[in-house]
Amino acid sequence: MGGPPCQAFSQVRNFSRMIDDPRNSLYREFVDVISAARPVAFLMENVTGIDELGMREQMLSDLSIGGAYKVRGQVVNAADFGVPQTRKRLLFIGLREELSTEPPELRGTRATDAVSLARFNGVAPAHYKIVAQTPLDGKNVLLALKDKEDKSVVSAADAISDLAGLPVGNRLDELPCSELAPAATAYQREMRKGAGKTITNVQVPRINVDTAIRLESIPPGGNHRDLPDELLERYISGQKWGQDNGSGKLSRRHFYAYRRLHPGIWAWTLTTKGDCVYHYKHARALSVREFARLQSFPDRFTFTTDPRVGQIEGRHSEGAAHSRYRQVGNAVPPLLAKAAAQAIRASLRKALSSEGLKTLAA
Repeated sequence: MGGPPCQAFSQVRNFSRMIDDPRNSLYREFVDVISAARPVAFLMENVTGIDELGMREQMLSDLSIGGAYKVRGQVVNAADFGVPQTRKRLLFIGLREELSTEPPELRGTRATDAVSLARFNGVAPAHYKIVAQTPLDGKNVLLALKDKEDKSVVSAADAISDLAGLPVGNRLDELPCSELAPAATAYQREMRKGAGKTITNVQVPRINVDTAIRLESIPPGGNHRDLPDELLERYISGQKWGQDNGSGKLSRRHFYAYRRLHPGIWAWTLTTKGDCVYHYKHARALSVREFARLQSFPDRFTFTTDPRVGQIEGRHSEGAAHSRYRQVGNAVPPLLAKAAAQAIRASLRKALSSEGLKTLAA
């Protein structure tokens, strides 16, 4: 299993084989390892941009190793597999041709097709509501989202409501679990298993005055579109911060920074930035632990950095805290990985009762 980066997307249009681009060395290594080791099955994960650039067929061909493997490519959404975050990924699953078994197709709950978050305007300020896209499936998903014991579809509040009390600017990165609110959902109880008596990665970043003022005007589930004109000014409190584009207004790059979670549905897709999304109830950013919860990492995982001070080889220039957000934001959600592994195992068990595995053994 692996997720090798494929960075040379812009070179697709020159019709040369993508595998030959020197910037895709880890992808080449992945294909070479499959070719040499001939595992019974493999899983490769990547970004959906591959589809947008027409690379899927080339990758299916490379990964088939000249017909030695049957390979399926499919786009999946983590929220359809119990992850409290919408996150699309392209998976390639390959099985040895001798198994005479098709690679599995991951289906999940299809919750992301059944419901969505809609913006409603009225006399009062805009608000956001979860609406059904398909009558029957949508109704079932709405019921699942409201059920705190249902882990098949998990909302942001289901994932992190027990961490809501973390204070802004908290510099302690470890707290006794006894100081947290009791677990309120089945998902929270699952995430706490094996964590011991303490919980880590609970620092909450400070936010500047302008950001706090803007967040007060953004409802749960909202974004920069909910800001009145006067709050779109670049500086509203007199405090100067960040880069100024000279227009006197927020730039387009700021728009993705003003997004608030909605408690009743899964989170926006997390990036590597600690300010890519804000809490649904409090005017604050999320801790690394809350990022991890929304990625389905159990609390027993601790995201850390080299304890040595100063700039050392490999250290991100923006600091240790940013490195931890990057670690979580770049990760594949464990529950999605688990679903893929279970599907592969089921396919291999099916093959055990066929002639395919006897051929492999021989």
